[in-house]
Amino acid sequence: MNDQQVVALAGAAIVGAWWSAALPLVPAILLAVLALAMRWPWVLVLAVLLVSSALGARAWAGLYPLEPSAFGEGAELEATLVSDPTPTGSGARVLLRVQGRRYEAWAYGGAAPKLLAGLAGDRISVAGSIRPIDPLPKYQAARHVANRLNITHISQHRSGLLPFRLANWLRRTISEGAVWLDDDHHSLFTGLSYGDDRYQSAVVADDFRAAGLTHLLAVSGQNVAFVLILARPLIERFGYRGRWVLTLGVIAFFAVVTRFEPSVLRATVMAAIAATSTMLGRDTSGVRLLALAVALLVMVDPLLVHSVAFRLSVAASAGIIVWSRGLAERLRGPRVVREAIAVTAAAQLAVSPLLIATFGGVPVASLPANLLAAPVAGPVMMWSLSAGVLAGIVRGPLAQLIHWPTGLTIGWIQGVADWAATVRLGELRAPHLVVVVAAAVVWWLGGRRVLRATAAMGLCAALLLPALALRVQTPPFHAVLSSQTQVWRHHNTTVVLLGTNSSVERLLEDLRRAGVQAVDLAVADKGNRAQRNQLMAMKERMWVGTIVAPPGHKIGGASEVRVNQEIQIGSMRAEITSHDPSLELKVTVIK
Repeated sequence: MNDQQVVALAGAAIVGAWWSAALPLVPAILLAVLALAMRWPWVLVLAVLLVSSALGARAWAGLYPLEPSAFGEGAELEATLVSDPTPTGSGARVLLRVQGRRYEAWAYGGAAPKLLAGLAGDRISVAGSIRPIDPLPKYQAARHVANRLNITHISQHRSGLLPFRLANWLRRTISEGAVWLDDDHHSLFTGLSYGDDRYQSAVVADDFRAAGLTHLLAVSGQNVAFVLILARPLIERFGYRGRWVLTLGVIAFFAVVTRFEPSVLRATVMAAIAATSTMLGRDTSGVRLLALAVALLVMVDPLLVHSVAFRLSVAASAGIIVWSRGLAERLRGPRVVREAIAVTAAAQLAVSPLLIATFGGVPVASLPANLLAAPVAGPVMMWSLSAGVLAGIVRGPLAQLIHWPTGLTIGWIQGVADWAATVRLGELRAPHLVVVVAAAVVWWLGGRRVLRATAAMGLCAALLLPALALRVQTPPFHAVLSSQTQVWRHHNTTVVLLGTNSSVERLLEDLRRAGVQAVDLAVADKGNRAQRNQLMAMKERMWVGTIVAPPGHKIGGASEVRVNQEIQIGSMRAEITSHDPSLELKVTVIK
């Protein structure tokens, strides 16, 4: 099969998995076998579509919800941690596998610390209650989860299989070697090293989203390449077959360390296919590698097509493979700079349609932010898997000396993210993207100098318009954001009524995308822990003036209010009409 047919094969696998019709599986497999035997490439494409559809239907059928019931009643059940436990406020959550079924598990009280003590692959005995996730979101289906487990008791924590024990030792060693870094830098270090961003603060996470740098904290093909470079001195000591076996072993172990995330699966399978092709003496193009990896992964797990991370990883890889080399040849300047710009621009352009469709926009700041931060992120990862392991073994002052450059590089990356989050360059929407693509096509095709100049001006206009719109558009007086946070703005005065149950991450993203840079009056109508956390994050991100909360609140720096109290803030008047059981706010303009 040529490259075009292999791409069609991958497309057929994706379409079939998305379709997921309950087709007969055996005839589809027999058709695929016949197509392989007779070397009928287009028949094979059709057969893959049918097989993928049938497998997709079976995968969906396996996600049936369970009736609410007790879990492990009378005798606790053994569960295997599929993911690393993540802290959530006063509790923790994790993916568990029990008797072949996956659950999204939550633990509170005394069970939460016991859960957080484990890592993926560990085994625990649990008891609790289960209930279905209804309706079932696509992202949960992509993780093969249809039910939630509320853990009430955990006992008998045991280590998992040998590969997981070795991977967890490596993760803990690398992490403990950098404990002298502050919390934000340490969470970024573990994210850059092996994709662990569980303890990242909401403010830093929002900075990276605003800067388009979250992919740096997700393991990709670059990380796999770095690992193979580090293992190269050992691998080259063996013959061709030995090199192949060791290469696959290193790739598989790295997948265990990085927890088989969708981007990890794509990168590791591509690397495994490339290693196999090299051993067989076959020259395989990047397009072919990506298409084969996608087809194989989707056939094994059809629900991957519903994973946003998987789609973004595939799109970014395709953009780099198809466009980066040609773009670098058309740019001017030093080769290193041209290649960096080409790779970043190609990846950003490829993922932009998905980002706009999924999240509503693409940060304009992502292009300069990636050019500034991405070249520094690679060395951090390589350093962590080499000198970082030594630092985790020796610890103490020597570990701090080893990680002195780590602190500098991570500080640079965080500084870039912070700048990109506050520079207010706006976001590209669908109309902007159409102009960017049209200008890029005209510029790519070349031709007359006038056309290329026009394309360049159109590209600049599309990139500048979002920033200009933020500065000239008058925001509405009152807006309800997606986090249920309400914002009133008049002239230079801003009043915010916090949402009741919204997450800190959603609140920060909403305020940033709404262009809120300072808050004159923040009202916590409930005064609960969730709103306290929201206010703490807001104060870290921006200037917050007066804070009011109901009587008996536990929010530091907030003032208690009386019934029918009026507060004048700039050009607006805020009237508190009740505080039983929560505050009610009415905001008007002072005439």
